[in-house]
Amino acid sequence: MYYHDSTSCFERRILLTNIIHQILEFFASLGYLGVALGLMIEIIPSEIVLAYAGYLVAGGHINFVGAVIAGVIGGTIAQLFLYWLGYYGGRPIIEKYGKYILINKHHLDLAEKWFSKYGVGVVFTARFIPVVRHAISIPAGLAKMPISQFTFFTVVAIIPWSILFILIGEKLGKNWETAKQVLAPYTPMIIVVALALFVVYFLIKKLISKKRS
Repeated sequence: MYYHDSTSCFERRILLTNIIHQILEFFASLGYLGVALGLMIEIIPSEIVLAYAGYLVAGGHINFVGAVIAGVIGGTIAQLFLYWLGYYGGRPIIEKYGKYILINKHHLDLAEKWFSKYGVGVVFTARFIPVVRHAISIPAGLAKMPISQFTFFTVVAIIPWSILFILIGEKLGKNWETAKQVLAPYTPMIIVVALALFVVYFLIKKLISKKRS
């Protein structure tokens, strides 16, 4: 019985891997548009799409700058969709349909708590932190955060994120699928840097507000 369950799990993983490969190959056939689409519709995690884009750069199918631009455009549009979902749909819609975009109530509660506690600057910082990374766009929409401000913080965060995973994918070449494992040891350091940048932002904001008063 145990053997059968293990085999079934293994077969499901193989099937899922094959499906992901087929989807990525389809996106690859579209070039830069495929990179942007892969990030916009988010059926595959952004890290995988960007690492695959890096693999395409290594193979000479697309160039690095174009891949980064496509990654930033696609990633930003994906977050704007979540922002508008929160802005126009409200929390009841998210709680009902969030599972279809891989956001559950826990993610939403945590993101809302962060947003209410730390303010708009967390839209940047949270992009580098698991669990709240995508969900943070929703409370930003719920709070009616100005779209220009939301877009600015989102783009500024997505640029280094895209560059990082495209570079890793390019360096790994055919082993691009191991990008997340390669980056895993450095994740705590990335989070610390993101938090440090947020503290700098918070202090500057506080200083400006003191001068105005």
